[in-house]
Amino acid sequence: MGGKTRTESSTTNRTVGQGTGMAFTKPIGQTAAARKYDLLTAMGARALAAQPGEQRLILRLMVAITARYNWASDTLAVGQAELARMWAVDERTVKRAMAQFRQRGWLRLKRAAGRGRVAEYGLGLAQLMQDTRESWPAVGPDFTARMAPDPAPGPQPVRSDTVVPFPRAVPGPGADTPWARALDRFAQQNPALAQAWLTGAEPLDCVDGVLTLRVPGRFRAAYLRTHLAAQVLEHLRAFDPQVRALTIQGDG
Repeated sequence: MGGKTRTESSTTNRTVGQGTGMAFTKPIGQTAAARKYDLLTAMGARALAAQPGEQRLILRLMVAITARYNWASDTLAVGQAELARMWAVDERTVKRAMAQFRQRGWLRLKRAAGRGRVAEYGLGLAQLMQDTRESWPAVGPDFTARMAPDPAPGPQPVRSDTVVPFPRAVPGPGADTPWARALDRFAQQNPALAQAWLTGAEPLDCVDGVLTLRVPGRFRAAYLRTHLAAQVLEHLRAFDPQVRALTIQGDG
């Protein structure tokens, strides 16, 4: 039994959701931040569309995740008294909520509480993805596309270098604009982020040093403004110092 548990844990640490027709990679590595935000966005969208009781339940789990969940080790270790303070409830309410999380598959018990230690839980990523799926379209088609299972990979060409190919916003062979060069430089340093967030980005115009950048989807635009705009601007200014600021617009 012990060997089986270790094997299952190892599988979960790579990809979860294999039994539900979904694939959600554990948030580690270069795309960790994006995947964490995606999960919390999916939960928040589900909560906002739910009845008050369901809203509170989801919000409580979101607070526990953001405050105490260790993404690297897939461990939520927090005492009932501490959760009661976070959630502004009594410990009996905490016990009921934690029981609901386990019943729904949103949490799984990894180690029971013992003398001098609190219980440890893992996050049921696959079940959370399954239970929030109906709310993905409310966020936007770009979000739904990211959250959907990845298609089975086909044969990959053998490359003699380590540069990850990245589709430029301005297609065409030999494109050599400041924006195209900035994209290539960003993609070489952050290939996963570039692929996830800058695919389809298109510069519109530059007025008084302010470049307007259009991207597919309002969610993607909001994420870029909050998390990546400074990095994108830095790369762009390396090739066009006259650009001093970015305005990011989202289609749809």
